[in-house]
Formats: sequence, structure tokens, C-alpha cells
Amino acid sequence: MVNASQIQEHMEIKGSDGQHVGKVDRVEGDRIKLAKSDPTSGGKHQYMDLAAVKEVKDGCVVVSKSADECKRTLQ
Repeated sequence: MVNASQIQEHMEIKGSDGQHVGKVDRVEGDRIKLAKSDPTSGGKHQYMDLAAVKEVKDGCVVVSKSADECKRTLQ
């Protein structure tokens, strides 16, 4: 698992396929709260488990699932 301190607000979250999933609002415990202002959010905050993060690379959070898979499992 990636160290949560590497994840900063406003970082882009990308799926394993390189596609946009969302933007980080902040880390809350063992979850990432996604920004509701991101066009893909539907105007509401959603959450992703930190365990889904594969790496932080080039200023982006990269997760281990494709963008479509992530969007189906956001809470």
C-alpha cells in the first residue's frame, strides 16, 4: 500500500488504463474522498479505499483497477 502522506489534495486519480477517475479532495483514514467538483463525480463526494492505490506517479494517484471498474465500485 502507498503511504497516505504521498497523496495530496487536487491530485488526479487515474485507473490502471490511464483514464481519469476523479480528483482527490482529501485522505480520510483508510479512504480517499474524491472532490465533488470534478465533472465525473455527479456533484457528490465519493470514496475509494486506499488499498486500491497502486502508486503515486507523476503527480497522479494510479489505482489497480481500470477507470470503469473504479467508477462502478465508488462508495
